[in-house]
Amino acid sequence: MTDRRPRRLAYIFLGLTMFAAAPAQPQVESGRVLFGQSAALSGPAMDLGAAMRLGIKSAFAEANRDGGVHGRRLELISLDDGYEPEAAIENVRELINEHRVFALIGSVGTPTARSSVPVAAEAGVPYIAPFTGAPFLRDGQWKNVINMRASYAQETEAMMAFLSGRGLTRVAVAYQDDSFGRAGFSGAMLALQKRGLGPVATAVYPRNTTAVKTTLLDVMEGNPQAVIIVGAPAPVAAFVNWTSKLDLDLVRMTTSFAGGNALIRNLSAESLSEAGLMMTQVVPPLLGDALPIVAQYREALRRAAPEEEPGFVSLEGYLAGRMAVVAMEHCGPDPRREQVLPMLRNAGRIDLGGFALEFEADDYQGSDAVYLTTVSPQGQYLPVPPTRPRP
Repeated sequence: MTDRRPRRLAYIFLGLTMFAAAPAQPQVESGRVLFGQSAALSGPAMDLGAAMRLGIKSAFAEANRDGGVHGRRLELISLDDGYEPEAAIENVRELINEHRVFALIGSVGTPTARSSVPVAAEAGVPYIAPFTGAPFLRDGQWKNVINMRASYAQETEAMMAFLSGRGLTRVAVAYQDDSFGRAGFSGAMLALQKRGLGPVATAVYPRNTTAVKTTLLDVMEGNPQAVIIVGAPAPVAAFVNWTSKLDLDLVRMTTSFAGGNALIRNLSAESLSEAGLMMTQVVPPLLGDALPIVAQYREALRRAAPEEEPGFVSLEGYLAGRMAVVAMEHCGPDPRREQVLPMLRNAGRIDLGGFALEFEADDYQGSDAVYLTTVSPQGQYLPVPPTRPRP
């Protein structure tokens, strides 16, 4: 008789390989649906990841108090990628293959999304409401992505509309030297070109650093009236603090990715006391004539984490969580991954307490809303009324 052990071992190895390569089935049990998040929970962008996680968990807790969705609790597992692309890839693989999440939600950043979206797409896993306005997530290239927020191009257009209305045409751009920063820079260039303008100066700085003094000096060589800063909370705050130390007469504008509360915490008292710091937001203002959704968010946050302060980033996380709730409601009692995005796109107008989302067959973004805010000496973001263009 021939020895069959090598053949038997080969079959075992082949079976294990096929099992490992097979797509993991999602974690949909009789009592719960598990979502996964890879986000920065350490490093200079950690406040963004923590706030997104807080908002999503607050929305899920709110839904769970009412019995969940079709009798299932919504749960979230979050892994730290430190705002680094390689870590995001490993996290997404772990979330899909080991934790068997139903969908991914609330990732933070363009570089991490660029690296992890293909992993999710290959596994057929929905990638819901990433905290980024990058264009590659909106052009139809990735069919598994559904965005909630406005794009960076829309944010920078709102900035230029304001500056043009004030007659300010000498604009510089400082941006993070990666795919996120370049996306914001491209949006700024489009807004400038629309008005027959170009930047008087451009400057870059590395990701995950606050060494931006040289960046500021490069910007000031153009003698700008205003500067658009595309970056995460810590470097943007460092940049603004340097402008205050050098007593520069400069309108400073930054995008929503600078982080709301995180930016305020990193600003010096001198920076807060000065006028001229503005931020675009992609979720409704927390002050002024607040929408009903803001009151619902505040109550959900109070019940889930009473020690936490309301903020724009956790509000975005809450809205992302509410969007996921709507998707699960439309999927019915037997949810499947492949249902999620078509359900959202066919849902028509989704009204989340005055904050409207609307998708179409080839539309990968629910909201186009951009709100301009200014920072008060008390560290609050005050709504800025729309500016009419100068004649």
